[in-house]
Amino acid sequence: MAGHSKWANIQHRKGRQDAARSKLFSKLAKEITVAAKMGDPDPDKNPRLRLAVKEAKSQSVPKDVIDRAIKKAIGGDAENYDEIRYEGYGPNGVAIIVEAMTDNRNRTASNVRSTFSKNGGNLGETGSVSFMFDRKGQVFYPAEVGDADTVMMAAIEAGAEDVESSEEGHVVWCADTDLAEVSGTLEAELGESESTKLVWRPQTSTELDLEGMQKLMKLMEALEDDDDVQNVTANFETTDEVMAQL
Repeated sequence: MAGHSKWANIQHRKGRQDAARSKLFSKLAKEITVAAKMGDPDPDKNPRLRLAVKEAKSQSVPKDVIDRAIKKAIGGDAENYDEIRYEGYGPNGVAIIVEAMTDNRNRTASNVRSTFSKNGGNLGETGSVSFMFDRKGQVFYPAEVGDADTVMMAAIEAGAEDVESSEEGHVVWCADTDLAEVSGTLEAELGESESTKLVWRPQTSTELDLEGMQKLMKLMEALEDDDDVQNVTANFETTDEVMAQL
């Protein structure tokens, strides 16, 4: 029975991982379709689409999924999505930004509000927490691409603002409007990045203990599980010990 139980757990985890991967692919494809519909369907002529395709590839989205997403926009049968930002507070006063793409504003607003309230958070007004974040471009390279000095020099040449290097890798920061140019220059120097995207960078952060992290993760996972939600950002920090327990 123990063996069967272990196998069932493995299958359950794999099912969750597969479902999460499918949801991620769907959200990345939606961004590609919206970007292609709003601008030129040629990634070389559309910076937003180029970044969307690049991020999709970094997450191993199949080429045929990417091509279908672009063709959907060209064919004119793509849904009309509104881009909406929700802001609020989670457990322990952590500031949260939720970015969504929706074809039904009322549905999405109701779902997001309900998710906040059911998980110890509060949905606020637009602008209630975004002043605590900066909109930035973020390019991530794994540690093996080179040492901190090598990446720093390449980043400076590319016009980046800052680099944070650690054992996990190198995070290159730049102005949001410079992301396409900076990432392209870095790619020529360092090769393909592991991730290239626009993010909300917290100016300050709230430190959480294990209980606080468990509550926050529950809220963030519930928000990310919504098909209309593209990204969830929070200004928290915690210790390595707490992360290990999670």
